[in-house]
Amino acid sequence: MKYPVDEEPLASWSLGEDTPRRYYVDDVAVSVATERVQYLGADGKLITESLKDYSRKTVLKNFASLDDFLTVWNNAERKQVILEALAVQGVFLDELAEQVGRDYDAFALVCHVAYDRPPRTRKERAEEVKKRDVFAKHGEKARAVLDALLQKYADAGISSVDSLDILKVYPFRGIGTPHEIISIFGGEFECLTALREIENELYRSAA
Repeated sequence: MKYPVDEEPLASWSLGEDTPRRYYVDDVAVSVATERVQYLGADGKLITESLKDYSRKTVLKNFASLDDFLTVWNNAERKQVILEALAVQGVFLDELAEQVGRDYDAFALVCHVAYDRPPRTRKERAEEVKKRDVFAKHGEKARAVLDALLQKYADAGISSVDSLDILKVYPFRGIGTPHEIISIFGGEFECLTALREIENELYRSAA
């Protein structure tokens, strides 16, 4: 895994604004300071790259084209696995968000930095899903649950919908218990299918 030097995993680690963050990527020490990345090349010389160029190069090693990335992303049950794999290889999503904007999710950052796609905010993506009226086939209570999922995504983002544990947190607790929400959809399989459908709608395209 990619950990800051002599520290805990990234999720629980921070430094002052002016202190370069340091990581090991493939056993190479990498320092990240705002918009640049520094590391020693195979010849021992110090290499300095822009954060975006470094991230683009890393993504393209895994997905040579946008179509390649979208195919893997859209077919993945747990999209978080893709992001974790990229992070281990040196795609510094937290730092990219600081540079590009905190209103964009990881998918938008990857598509923007690696494939030059104009990023759309989480709120914009959520509004586009609502306009497609993908809730129409569901009843009123089910639509309220799906709308809450979109609102949660727009406000703070969501990790991959890979289990129904998401129903245990705000804002779903205001709708009902996980058991009550599951019953609205007719069962666990139907509920999870509906949540994943909305997740897939959020990422229908990179544009």
